[in-house]
Amino acid sequence: MLLLIDDDIAIQTSLSLLFRKEGFAVRMADGPFETRDVLAEETPEAIVLDMNFSVDTSGDDGLRLLRYLREHLPTVPVILLTGWGSIDLAVQGMKAGASDFITKPWQNEHLVQSVRTALKLSAAARQSGEPASASRRQLDEQFQLDNIVGEDPRLLDVLATIGRVASTDAPVLITGESGTGKELIAEAVHQNSRRKRQPFVKVNLGGISSTLFESELFGHVRGAFTDAKTDRVGRFELASKGSIFLDEIGDLDPASQVKLLRVLQDRTFEPLGSSKSRTVDVRVICATNRNLEEMVAKGEFREDLYYRINLITVRLPALRERPADIPRLVDFFVDNLKTLYNRPNLQVDKSARQWLKNLTLPGNIRQLKNIVERTVLLSGTDILTIDDFEKHLPTTHAAPVTHAFLPPVGSMTLDEMERQMIERAMTFHNNRVANVARALGITRFALYRRLEKYGLNYDSSD
Repeated sequence: MLLLIDDDIAIQTSLSLLFRKEGFAVRMADGPFETRDVLAEETPEAIVLDMNFSVDTSGDDGLRLLRYLREHLPTVPVILLTGWGSIDLAVQGMKAGASDFITKPWQNEHLVQSVRTALKLSAAARQSGEPASASRRQLDEQFQLDNIVGEDPRLLDVLATIGRVASTDAPVLITGESGTGKELIAEAVHQNSRRKRQPFVKVNLGGISSTLFESELFGHVRGAFTDAKTDRVGRFELASKGSIFLDEIGDLDPASQVKLLRVLQDRTFEPLGSSKSRTVDVRVICATNRNLEEMVAKGEFREDLYYRINLITVRLPALRERPADIPRLVDFFVDNLKTLYNRPNLQVDKSARQWLKNLTLPGNIRQLKNIVERTVLLSGTDILTIDDFEKHLPTTHAAPVTHAFLPPVGSMTLDEMERQMIERAMTFHNNRVANVARALGITRFALYRRLEKYGLNYDSSD
């Protein structure tokens, strides 16, 4: 049962006809008292709540009722109806626990889609225990996860989440450091959705200037500006019925954020130079390596836009958080390079695969792929060893010395720090004394003295 709460008889009638036509069982309430009467008889699966259902248009009554609903029905999704001028009120509602907000006048298809998405997410949440602990094999049997390599529990949690929400039209926000594979996750969301046979359009917002933003995303008509000699279709229109991936959304300037919010909210836009609105049906997936919550607090990112894009948020772990996946990634890259460079016997020996696990990789998967491909191209042998990787490892990939890696003052002595650094260097360079001494900036003789001082084992034949 769907509960519709609004005091306007015309809106009640319109919403009731719309949802009954879509196969929903519907009940109506015109305010808090009638709502309580309905809830005493049965529990709805979802609620559509108008924020102003009394003479007072401040929305306070709507917020009070929303808080009551969240307290008594915490698992039932609530979709808010609000005017465009009351977006701040809608944001307060999202903070209070609403699932989504729709502005008036609404589009029937978008409103129904929002309710169906909320119902699917609610059902998925009730069953979330089992998929979260699923193995990689189980996930691969359920979902299409091509080119996503790894079995770390944190990565599997991400894959289980996107598998559950992909079938809905919920907006997804993917966060994580640069090079962690956010685009691959976005593609997986699309490939496992009902839109998979429709376009998947990628947009790097960080590479679009504010002057070209409208033309790139919404298109333009001939004569809209000096060089507009023909009509141009924008990215949103190209993605119609499919998904649009907005990468680096944290780089958008304030003016562009307003324009983007409008199309995400209303699902309508006007090409540059045109006064005719067009409607678009797209699944929106965003990604950023920036902390949007901090940007919202500083006034650098619109709070209403933030709530519009982050209904579902997944954070990709950095590669240093899942080092056990590094050998798997290396093998995956090498298998692809065998075909690309026609070197069928190409492989990385076991010691090199383990050595790569200890490499500092601030660029994450992208950097690891670059290192592997460079070594393959510059090495004359098909069996890549530690020496091959060391020889072709740019100095820029060495571990940076920053205060973040230093222990607090007084927590250990200089001898203890020296011993730890030598142990790390010995592990990193596979106990090769010459390489360790060079990395530490001391002679081999000086290194031997320290190894004996700290009772560390080493190969004297090196």
